[in-house]
Amino acid sequence: MQVKDKIVIVTGAGSGIGAATAKHFAKHHATVIVSDIKEEKAKTTVEQIKQEGGKAVVITANVAKYEDVEQLISETVSQFGQLDVIVNNAGIGPRNMSKTAEYTLEDWDSVIAVNQTGVFYCMKLALQQMMKQGSGNIVNIASLAGLKASLNNLSYCASKFAVVGMTKSAALEYATKNIRINAVCPGYTESALLSKLLSVRPDMDDMLKSVIPMKRYGQAEEIAEAVVWLASENTKFITGQTITLDGGTSL
Repeated sequence: MQVKDKIVIVTGAGSGIGAATAKHFAKHHATVIVSDIKEEKAKTTVEQIKQEGGKAVVITANVAKYEDVEQLISETVSQFGQLDVIVNNAGIGPRNMSKTAEYTLEDWDSVIAVNQTGVFYCMKLALQQMMKQGSGNIVNIASLAGLKASLNNLSYCASKFAVVGMTKSAALEYATKNIRINAVCPGYTESALLSKLLSVRPDMDDMLKSVIPMKRYGQAEEIAEAVVWLASENTKFITGQTITLDGGTSL
């Protein structure tokens, strides 16, 4: 895929889909800014990339803090002179899976702050830089929960529906500016979020797999391949799209 020498930020790249995406970009000869709220996890991803001969650096950031995102973008441009791609992957789930009437204010506020407002901050500031340089590419990590209802998961579902909407709105706004904006919507994928869910409800493992036609969870690497493809020069006529990777679950 044609991403060689591109300068790429991946948020939430200390684990899961983010780490796999950072590694996949590096494999295809991009320079990757590995960003995560947890510095040690980000450093581990960078070390793994460098062991494979790739180029990567760490810039820590909490995407729910505007000043952190400002620093992330400014440091990237200061070090590398440009920002070609940002992958807005950082995300969290609620502490408690509850029906709407019992949903806690803490779970609502924290999930919306990271998954929705954090994506807005990253898009806003990345777009300012991309407009200056006359090109850019944004890939947002949404979810199957951004396309279909998700029981007892209101804040996560709301935030991911918002990411899909923000992707489409911004793509329309910047389509004539040589800036493409797309989203991927993973279904049930092996990740920290899924592990957390199954640790609380082990009985859900068989239930979840029963609704996936392929009868297995997705792999982080499979999502990463789609992200890098959307960010590459191979997809120059694609913008405002949501690519669903769910093993057929949405069928």
